[in-house]
Amino acid sequence: MTTVSRYTRYYAHSFIWKVTRMPQPSATQQELNAILSESRHPDSMALDTMSTSEILSLINREDHTVAGAITQVIPQLSVAVEAIVDRLKLGGRLFYCGAGTSGRMGIIDAVECRPTFSVPDSLVQACIAGGESAFIQAVEGAEDNPALAAQDLTQKALTANDCVVAIAASGRTPYAVGALQYAESKQALTIAISNNPKGVINTLAKHTLSVPVGPEIITGSTRMKAGTSQKLLLNMLSTTVMIKLGKVYQNLMVDVSATNAKLIARAKRIVMQATHCSEEVANDALCSANQNAKLAILMIHSGLDNTHAAQLLDTHHGFLRAALDATTNKRK
Repeated sequence: MTTVSRYTRYYAHSFIWKVTRMPQPSATQQELNAILSESRHPDSMALDTMSTSEILSLINREDHTVAGAITQVIPQLSVAVEAIVDRLKLGGRLFYCGAGTSGRMGIIDAVECRPTFSVPDSLVQACIAGGESAFIQAVEGAEDNPALAAQDLTQKALTANDCVVAIAASGRTPYAVGALQYAESKQALTIAISNNPKGVINTLAKHTLSVPVGPEIITGSTRMKAGTSQKLLLNMLSTTVMIKLGKVYQNLMVDVSATNAKLIARAKRIVMQATHCSEEVANDALCSANQNAKLAILMIHSGLDNTHAAQLLDTHHGFLRAALDATTNKRK
């Protein structure tokens, strides 16, 4: 045997021995390695050496990709919205469930629905792993317990008419998994929002909205692009649901809850925009309608008093356009 072949054989055996003796990644590490949002972004490998302007430009460039990724799931989102509307018309409620950033995105969207659309606080709710205090202070360990989600939804008395949207960037968060499993046991409508096409929650929900926004510029920091995508999706979902429930006329939030000076002024402006009336007329109508912009608009357009206008709105399930059409047809 030649010297070269002896050395080649020696180093080959040495390499094989080292590889076989190297510690193998744990199951958790293997799972993380398979998650798209946990991978490293090739354009940010030298992030700590970049100038402030370069860092900001990179973040902005990556943020621009999020809306495009969401475009791909609009067909699935459309079907999910219609299904949610059907359940809410039956008296159901909409629940967002998530941990960490995902849970906070759910809370932000839920609490904005009442003042924007004058819906009861109970209609759109959010559950976050670790409870409401986790919105302000992280309770990281809570997300690892799927039973906590079942416990939270049990306290909400979940029914078959309700809808549960589980949110998890990784698609594997146990709290989100538990929420879907419990919802399924109650025959509630299930929707999954994730940023990982291979996430387990995608297999547990009736409707799946998976938006792979790719690696974050800081590896694993899913409060960035993943969080942005979740915020956009929830905005689209809840806004469209409310439009389909008659909470918008033209492009005006006619069900705005006028609870402070700014919102009272907004309600007046909405009435003026919808009817082309003067500020004085809008103000009088709102006073008569107890600051209900939708009712004030119907009163001005139809000439009906408060009581009869309210009855007409109820007849048309709160849809202002249908009520207006009814008064127009009646005059014909």
